[in-house]
Parts: sequence; structure tokens; C-alpha cells
Amino acid sequence: MSGYSAFARYYDQLTANIDYKKRGEYFHSIIQKFKTTKENILLDLACGTGSISEVMAGLGYDVIGVDNSDEMLGMAIEKKFDSGLNIQYLCQDMRKLDMFGTIDITICALDSINHLAGLNDVRKVFENVAFFSELGGLFIFDVNTLYKHRKILADNTFTYETDDVYCVWENTLNRDTDEVKMNLEFFEREENGLWYRSSDSFSEKAYSEKDIEELLTQSGFELLGKYGDDTYEPPTETCQRIVYAARCIRNGQTI
Repeated sequence: MSGYSAFARYYDQLTANIDYKKRGEYFHSIIQKFKTTKENILLDLACGTGSISEVMAGLGYDVIGVDNSDEMLGMAIEKKFDSGLNIQYLCQDMRKLDMFGTIDITICALDSINHLAGLNDVRKVFENVAFFSELGGLFIFDVNTLYKHRKILADNTFTYETDDVYCVWENTLNRDTDEVKMNLEFFEREENGLWYRSSDSFSEKAYSEKDIEELLTQSGFELLGKYGDDTYEPPTETCQRIVYAARCIRNGQTI
């Protein structure tokens, strides 16, 4: 996992194509479909710069945002000050999650699970979420698919340009492990007309549906549904993202 030290400065600019309001409302609709309790404490796991935390708080949830990057959380706190929403932010590694109490709903968006290095790390996260979930609590998260890693990200290079920054994003796929190593080079125009160069790197690993579902079951969840590409339809072979909805049926605090 990466601290996103350089990426954090440009994250919102480079993800401006993401409709966070629409994504938050999509998660909200899934929550409302399966929610059985009246409580609304929501954990936004790997919250990044807080864009979805802001949306969920605006929808009436009591939001706690957790991320492992000080730089990302700094951006999130600035948004919180601007919006005036009552969001709590904590700097934590989601593999070592430590909440003050139990959580009713956990969401983990934008392929954050893929940034975990292996199945043991995924297991730790699922077990931590179960431990701090209320019985009956919901866990909703998305993952990039094997198809996306092999066919879309693969060994491709992408470029992004805004008024402030030019980014070259270069991927390298390990076809044995389905891990994509990503190297980002940023060129930021300074006031004197010169360009400032910085870089960041991280990796994403794709996991099979079978592995994800087995880990959910082993960690104390029942699978409620899975959806392809932010729809309400089952995933297909060419889906780039799968959204999972699960319910906690056995948490660590009651074992």
C-alpha cells in the first residue's frame, strides 16, 4: 500500500471525471435495500480525499473516514471545513483497523481492496470490518476485476492533463499474479513558467470472485448481492468493476 504522497496533491484533479455524488447515491440505494437497523454510523474505509464521505454525510449518515495517507486526509479535512459537515477522520491502515465502537455500515470504494498486497491482507481487512460491525451490519465494497487488469490496465500508458498538471501513468502487468505496478510522473507548472516534476508509484492486485466470496464467508459475512459496473445487474465476463454487498452474521466482539 502507498501513502500517495505525490498523488494526493493531484488526486481530485485527475479523478474529476468520477461522479462522486452519483456513486454515493448508488451505495445509498444498496444500503437502503438491505439495511435492517435504524442506526446510521457509516465507516468510509480508505476514504482518500473524502469525496464519498462528503456525499454520504450529506445523505444523513454519521460518517467516519479512515485512510492511511496523511496527505489524502489533509485534503479531506479541507473539504470538511468548507462544507461544515460533521465527519470524523482517522489516519489508520485498514489492515490494523481500530474503532472506538461498532459500525452499522462500512463502504470501501474505488478499488481500494485491490491495493492490498495479497489475500492475507484482504482477509485481515474483512476480519477487522466484521469485528467492528454490528451483527446485521452491512459491508459494501468494489473491486477491479481480472478482466480490467488483463485487458484495460495491462501494460498500457495513459496521460492526463489539467490546467495545473500533466500526468503520465505507466502500467506493468505481471501476468502470473495479475498485479499491475503503476508508475506516475507528474509535471506541475509553476508561477515562473517552469515545470516541477514529482513521481509516485503503487500497485493493484486483482482477485477472483471465488476468493473474495470465500474470504467474506470465512470472516463472518453472508453475501447479499454482487453487481457489475455500478449497475444492479449481475457481473459479466467483461465487467471492469464488481460491487459486493454483504451482511455481518458473526462479528469478533461476540465470539
